[in-house]
Amino acid sequence: MRAWRVVGSLVVAVGLLVSGLTSTASAAPSAGCTPDAKTPLRQFRASWVSSVVNIDWPSRTGLTAAQQKAELLTWYDDAVRQNHNAVVLQVRPTADAFWPSSVEPWSQYLTGTQGGDPGYDPLAFAVAEAHKRNLELHAWFNPYRLSMGTNLNALVPTHPARQHPDWVVTYGGKLYYNPGIPAARQLVESAIMDAVSKYDIDGVHFDDYFYPYPVAGQVFDDAATYAQYGAGFSTLQDWRRNNIDLLIQELQHKIKAAKPWVKFGISPFAVWRNKATDAEGSDTTAGVQTYDDLAADTRKWVREEWIDYIVPQVYWAGGFAAADYTKIVPWWADQVRGTDVHLYIGQATYKVGTSTQSPDWADPAELSDHLAFNSAIPEVKGDIYFSAKDVRADRLGATSLLNSTWYTRPALVPAMPSLDARPPLPVHALKASRTTTGVKLDWRATSKDTTSYAVYRRDLLAGDWCADNDARNLVATLRATGGQQTWTDTTAVAGRHYIYLVTALDRTWNQSIPLPAAAIR
Repeated sequence: MRAWRVVGSLVVAVGLLVSGLTSTASAAPSAGCTPDAKTPLRQFRASWVSSVVNIDWPSRTGLTAAQQKAELLTWYDDAVRQNHNAVVLQVRPTADAFWPSSVEPWSQYLTGTQGGDPGYDPLAFAVAEAHKRNLELHAWFNPYRLSMGTNLNALVPTHPARQHPDWVVTYGGKLYYNPGIPAARQLVESAIMDAVSKYDIDGVHFDDYFYPYPVAGQVFDDAATYAQYGAGFSTLQDWRRNNIDLLIQELQHKIKAAKPWVKFGISPFAVWRNKATDAEGSDTTAGVQTYDDLAADTRKWVREEWIDYIVPQVYWAGGFAAADYTKIVPWWADQVRGTDVHLYIGQATYKVGTSTQSPDWADPAELSDHLAFNSAIPEVKGDIYFSAKDVRADRLGATSLLNSTWYTRPALVPAMPSLDARPPLPVHALKASRTTTGVKLDWRATSKDTTSYAVYRRDLLAGDWCADNDARNLVATLRATGGQQTWTDTTAVAGRHYIYLVTALDRTWNQSIPLPAAAIR
């Protein structure tokens, strides 16, 4: 066994890697070193883990704390196995909580009874276990939905909605807080900020529910509220949009005031407005338009940069006449261009092998084709899949095809310079040594801002001297655990000559320069 040593050619490798990791995206790659679109260095990858009506987790009510924990870890195991780097976990499905909230009761989807203590803190457990695996944990909140039924008295007596029944609207077989009542909006914000202040979450996430989706023959009864609070607005719809705008704007300010690094992201229905309705809309004929039907001016939130990322739910196949994937994604790319808002795409894994909407969903390559299309659009920085159980089901082998084509390497979460652009200091005293299980790396952290690390490995005999501007040489990311760090490369082949470099990453995934380096043979 030979101790680590720096070889002559290492200087060349380090120089190339430094230039690759610190260069701008516009720098021209060296001949033969064009980044591989199938192994991007940075890409957001996640699945939605839904708790409402026990879609994903917990799989049913009444599981013991140990059973709930074990189930959640299997979703995390799926994420790690698929080289995902985040999980979007629903923690407030119906004005309730997956943590001991000071504002709202325990969720019924934990124990089967609203207000029932599950015997542990699910959100604390979720955050800690995600971070152990170096997964971002985005906490998913539904702002206004109160109940999946219509019986207000079924809520626990201490529920804020029971205390303020005048805040509640019954619509479409469900109960909602009325977004037009300022006190109700403040309660929603307080409930979310309770989690932000108490837990080390990486993101606050909304899906597509603001004012509810239209139900034929029913009216969302807020005329009296409009009369009371709608001064200055010429139409009910303008006032409603302003109510949602206020929620987004106020919440963004509160999140950043408390924890500037916490990201705020929204995943809306993908059609802002059809082109026939508005010349600036998308080339679609969708039956729902968020601006008109949900009072959600999603384009405005991007333009005003009230959110950090947007995930339009482009839940249609390429070529689908009413809403063509290949037309909607470029429209959204146009909206985010020139802003600090990241664009990720919501993918309809649940339609694979089950949807009769389009024959394309019977094709196992449909989702993979989506990522191929995305790869030519630089504004698209990742994807989120709905939902975790459908990803795991792997119908038609679609998930396996995605993973074998697009997720063969780990990826760093895209950095957000608007939140923080300063990289941490590089690691110190990197050493490599052969062990019976692989190559053991040891190094020391030099920056208190370091949250995680990226490990790169170059095979000297393979002759790859390209800068690491994709993930072909990225072998792992791992969470920082203190000043001294150890990691073993169990995939290292005996007898090969390797160069290892380790970079430090901060909370928003800014990356240090990759010095020093260690070689092993």
